[in-house]
Amino acid sequence: MARIVVIGAGLGAMAAAARLAVAGHRVTVYEINATYGGGVRRLERDGFGFDTGPGLLHLPAVYRDLFVKTGKQPLEECVTLTQVDPASRHVFADGTTVDLPNASRAGTVAALDAALGAGAGERWGDFLGRAREAWDRTRRPLLEEPQGADTTALGREPYPALKAGLLRRPTTTLAQVGARELRDPRLAALLDSYAWGYGFDPATAPASAAVLPYMEQTFGSWYVAGGIRALADAVYERCLQRRVEFVFGTEVTEVLQEHGRAVGLKLAGGETVRADHVVAGAPVPMLYQEQLVGWERQDEWPRFQPVRTGRVTVCLALRGAREPGAVHRTVVHATADLPTVTVLRPDDPSLRPDDDHESVTVTATEGALSSWTEFAGKMLIQAEMVVPDLRERLLWQELRTPDDTLLETGAAEVPGPALAGDRGRWLPAANASPVPGLYFAGGWSHPGGGLAHAGMSGALVAGLIVEGAGFRGSQ
Repeated sequence: MARIVVIGAGLGAMAAAARLAVAGHRVTVYEINATYGGGVRRLERDGFGFDTGPGLLHLPAVYRDLFVKTGKQPLEECVTLTQVDPASRHVFADGTTVDLPNASRAGTVAALDAALGAGAGERWGDFLGRAREAWDRTRRPLLEEPQGADTTALGREPYPALKAGLLRRPTTTLAQVGARELRDPRLAALLDSYAWGYGFDPATAPASAAVLPYMEQTFGSWYVAGGIRALADAVYERCLQRRVEFVFGTEVTEVLQEHGRAVGLKLAGGETVRADHVVAGAPVPMLYQEQLVGWERQDEWPRFQPVRTGRVTVCLALRGAREPGAVHRTVVHATADLPTVTVLRPDDPSLRPDDDHESVTVTATEGALSSWTEFAGKMLIQAEMVVPDLRERLLWQELRTPDDTLLETGAAEVPGPALAGDRGRWLPAANASPVPGLYFAGGWSHPGGGLAHAGMSGALVAGLIVEGAGFRGSQ
């Protein structure tokens, strides 16, 4: 039985902890905050409840596998999952509206044809076909197995883009995919919205980001009753059942090393904790820069994805019931002056005082601004388009910015999933660090950010520790 210490209690770190405990190891998690979940938080006030992190779950099979492998109760006995249908309503800048069904390619094609004109659905369907090729080429190395030392293959663009122009220029960014292949500004905006939802700017994200809409439209969007925080609750309870120990309100200041190997932690109070293995769920850039000093060789540092945007969320407590015909998720696309926003209106009694009130979250991704309040005002202008009488119904609102994310997670940015192409610039740190005995789990490590990806990272780290460096993931 090995002694294993974990830094941070995010979803990826807890997923690793539960799996390692089931394998017979003694696991202790040290979390600087007073609670678990990392960026998966919940705001509660006056009987209203809001997810302040992600609001929907994609690829629920990741957490089904976690619960199957760590106990007798399957995921569906611990949380209630429902498919969101329609998966999303899109309101474009010209006022056009389309409802996209959940996990139905044929239904999506038909809906786009009806809303945007004949041929629009076919162009989107053809794009998804090419996105599937990129998914099939990268699914296993990007999602199901540890990142190898040689990432040359993942540095090559897997998206089989069409070529256009006299010089037959290849399509290299997601924005170019939309402009050259979809040939409709509304379809291009639809594609862009998936990138922005994961914190990527489509103008710089590689074409391989096409796998993001493919993933959502193929495997569906799921809501967890009580909000995504209920999923974090369930994973935490599973850890406790497996005798994982949690120490909250405790800062880790250093990863101890001896003879070039990680051997434990140093805590803020000066106490040292010895361990056979260290799993870091903290943001990898912060860990490298502040805790693993002395790594002077540039080639020893992991690749960091380019700086992404942060999440801005406005939580709205409204009087009055949710009107008939309202949908769970609406994306209001950007205009010249206003950002793209996602409006979540879950019909969940546990998130409101009674049926005469409604809780709504409005989310956007954005870089550093001088005034978050001004940006939030623009977000609400967009939300008013889809929430009737919003201003008149508003009881109170609470703004959460990347500054809050920084306080809760140690990084202001929200990490996105790993993407192939662009010479590997969009690959996060490998799960096995350059220091033997130190491993990375969570959104800042392979295979990147997002609920499902974080859960996968926990599985990969557990496999590397239990089975050794030869572990190649699930077969």
